[in-house]
Amino acid sequence: MVKKIVLLILCLTAITAYSQSGNGTVSPYSFGGIGDIRPQATIENQAMGGLSMYTDSIHVNLRNPAALGKLRLVTFTAAGGHKEVKLKDFTNEESSSVTSLEYISLTLPLSPKFGAGFGVMPYTALGYNIFSETTNATQDTVLNQFSGDGGLNKVFLSVGYEITKNLHVGGTVNFSFGNLQYQSVQSIDGVQYGTINTRESEVSGYDFNFGATYTPRIKSKYTLFTSLTVNTQANLVSSNSERLGSFSLTTGQEIEVRDVDLEPANLRNTELKIPTTTTLGLGFGRDKKWFLGAEYSLQGLSSFRNDFIDPENVAYEDGNTIRVGGYFVPDYASFTSYLKRITYRAGARTSRTGLVVNDKSIHDFGITFGLGLPVGGGFSNMNLAFEYGKRGTTVANLIEETYFKVSVGLSFNDKWFQKRKIN
Repeated sequence: MVKKIVLLILCLTAITAYSQSGNGTVSPYSFGGIGDIRPQATIENQAMGGLSMYTDSIHVNLRNPAALGKLRLVTFTAAGGHKEVKLKDFTNEESSSVTSLEYISLTLPLSPKFGAGFGVMPYTALGYNIFSETTNATQDTVLNQFSGDGGLNKVFLSVGYEITKNLHVGGTVNFSFGNLQYQSVQSIDGVQYGTINTRESEVSGYDFNFGATYTPRIKSKYTLFTSLTVNTQANLVSSNSERLGSFSLTTGQEIEVRDVDLEPANLRNTELKIPTTTTLGLGFGRDKKWFLGAEYSLQGLSSFRNDFIDPENVAYEDGNTIRVGGYFVPDYASFTSYLKRITYRAGARTSRTGLVVNDKSIHDFGITFGLGLPVGGGFSNMNLAFEYGKRGTTVANLIEETYFKVSVGLSFNDKWFQKRKIN
């Protein structure tokens, strides 16, 4: 197990080194809220449309801590992903890509009914670079550039417990932290100097995630899966700064750039309250053979506000997500065919993101599929997930994103804390 963990750390180091030039997103829609919310699920769950309701004794579930009450093996898991994105409006189309770490987690079954886990993962990502060209009253060309960079990470500690047969509950405490940077630059054709405005926020705070699952047996070989998770309101504190001034269009050198006093407007320190998300799930399946489920999530984003960064063309509405997905294993115990022991996963999701730009609601749709590949002679596995999706629209001078994402997760499973028996 230790050798496997060392190998995984080396792989993660390579992923991290390769992804340092990216921050998890290249989406212009990441300027809303606190950036794009990164997937909070394992690669296994992502391949099933992002479902969080499925639980068993060997797979980690990062979205529902109640799953830890079922865990029977120590599991060290981590993943990385690569996304190719096409951005287009009515007249132009551009391509970009980003590679990033997804999560690192260690979970431990501390008793037959109690499990715990901890880890780190990206929470949000900010990364965009937008140009717009207009003319002023004197018919001069005005070029505006808007860019953003940064994001939040979270460290988490989770516990799960079996209250009674088939009923599990759990909780997670998350601490989020990070830096968000926004910059706008304006230049006018024929004018020697341009203006520059830079805003920066240091953000940190806590939230909690509570989960419950009830998985009764039906006719001995089938299981009904029901789940409820409530990710409570995240109360984040933002320490802000702003710089404003001009720069030379010839040399790029800043001229008379000064710090803005934010105290009179009460913007030096602000609060960011990310509304509660509630998720209900229902599924049905046969253990180690097949599973099919669906989830509905609701988040009251209409109450969100960011007093420090408040674009005129951006508003918020309540968001929701519908997910469906499942898996199929031809024969998990096959000795003659490796292909029969592979877990085949697929799913789909559709979201009203809660972001409204130019009076248009931003929607996100994706289809997913993946593979669970057994590694070695035990329960360790490598998981692949593929996702194709679209977000946004070209209506109302907006941008449509088309993306394809490939994710790879490694999961090393072993038994610890066993008493040795001597015959």
